[in-house]
Amino acid sequence: MEDRSHKVLLALVMLFLFAVIVLQYVCPGTECQLLRLRALSPAAAADPYRAEDETPARFLEQPCECRAGQKKCTCHRPGKRETWLFSRFSTGWSCGLHADWTELTNCVPSVVDSKKEVRLRPSRRRSLELRDAPWKTKSTSPVVTSPYSLHTGLNALPSSPLGRNFYYITILRDPVSRYLSEWRHVQRGATWKASLHVCDGRSPTTEELPSCYTGDDWSGCSLQEFMDCPYNLANNRQVRMLSDLSLVGCYNLSVMPEEQRNKVLLDSAKENLKRMAFFGLTEFQRKTQYLFEKTFNMNFISPFTQYNSTRASSVEIDEQTQQRIEALNFLDMELYDYAKDLFLQRYQYMRQKEHQEARRKRQEQRKILRAKQARLREQGENSS
Repeated sequence: MEDRSHKVLLALVMLFLFAVIVLQYVCPGTECQLLRLRALSPAAAADPYRAEDETPARFLEQPCECRAGQKKCTCHRPGKRETWLFSRFSTGWSCGLHADWTELTNCVPSVVDSKKEVRLRPSRRRSLELRDAPWKTKSTSPVVTSPYSLHTGLNALPSSPLGRNFYYITILRDPVSRYLSEWRHVQRGATWKASLHVCDGRSPTTEELPSCYTGDDWSGCSLQEFMDCPYNLANNRQVRMLSDLSLVGCYNLSVMPEEQRNKVLLDSAKENLKRMAFFGLTEFQRKTQYLFEKTFNMNFISPFTQYNSTRASSVEIDEQTQQRIEALNFLDMELYDYAKDLFLQRYQYMRQKEHQEARRKRQEQRKILRAKQARLREQGENSS
């Protein structure tokens, strides 16, 4: 009898541990944690998203609650219990690993529309709200001309069948540093095998997109080997990932001459970048944060940190290698020069706008003060 009770107890313990593991994987977010806390302590039932005055409290920790071993995390929007609609942490790589602009614009609308939760909550249709975006006008296709005659369009691309609009953002990096960083990443065993490279409804064939290696990965490859592969997608990656590949026949290089293809890709990447809701540069972390906060009318919990020491910066290359990397990424080099110029002009435009607004407020305050002083003088004269 005693043996049987021990077995029953052991079975119950094992069942409890299994339930905890499943709960941790399936429901790792704050809401589930709150349920566990409430079960343990009544005092812990207070809503952490509400301050004492019942206003939403600012996050004291990172909004994404991720632990080692979890494949998905709960990522809340700042100060709210709403989760981001589309994030690799909340929805995974729904459009393929590191999907490019061509894949995302064709995939995201259908993926988001397929989410049952989204259909039930129409008020959460936009992954990013642009109610106070500085470039936005009252027109349905917001385009504004800055003092530099730049048309910084914020058109939503594209609308879903349910009428939702999507706004895309990106961060660019110096092409040479980015190229060296990718080489180091590949050298350590990265493959991006889960990338789909879907264009015009299909992935490229092995003839259209040959592999640079024959084994399981390309780990241990030298920089020379990395540069020597003519099919290496690291070459001009930023232009490829920001352009509309369907304009050049996707990955079929026989559709048009190489020179024409390069021009179409570069022009497309520039246009898409210009019309994105926002883009930043890794070499200007604070300016990137400033522009993001002003664009979307939201503030980060802590300031961005400028890291000048990276794996790429630790790679010492001679001038000849530098020049070859620049030649292999000549489209990215031109795109980055364009992006840097546009980024800094947008930053200056926003700073000037901020100064003008501050000046206007000071003038209004002085006007109010003068009016108040005039009333006081008038009252004094009447009383005398």
